[in-house]
Amino acid sequence: MNSEIQEYNNLLNGEEKKICDTLVEEITKHLKGTTSKIRHGHPVRFLEENPIVGYSKQKRGIVLLFWSGQSFEEAGLSAEGTFKAAEKVYTSSDQIDIEELENWLKKSRAIQRDYKNIVKCKGQLERLS
Repeated sequence: MNSEIQEYNNLLNGEEKKICDTLVEEITKHLKGTTSKIRHGHPVRFLEENPIVGYSKQKRGIVLLFWSGQSFEEAGLSAEGTFKAAEKVYTSSDQIDIEELENWLKKSRAIQRDYKNIVKCKGQLERLS
């Protein structure tokens, strides 16, 4: 695991740490060949410099965000923001459905929008093949 992400998780306590440790373990297992770093203060995974999944501690819980998640067409994710992102909020580690998470992670690799070039494309999100 990226040492910055390990540091991020280590700053958390109790359930928040358990949630984040589970998320990073599953993300690492199912998104081999991706890179990770802290972006805007939160752990994010990238595929060819394109952000695909990340998580953050917020008041409402640990928020797992898929940049192209609305394109997954999954009932367990909620739309987030004005682009194509979707999220899942966890307040307890037992809320994490590993099979559901694995499905989303597979989709995050297969279904991507071009966030890397969003400024160059003037806010238009093209689907990557």
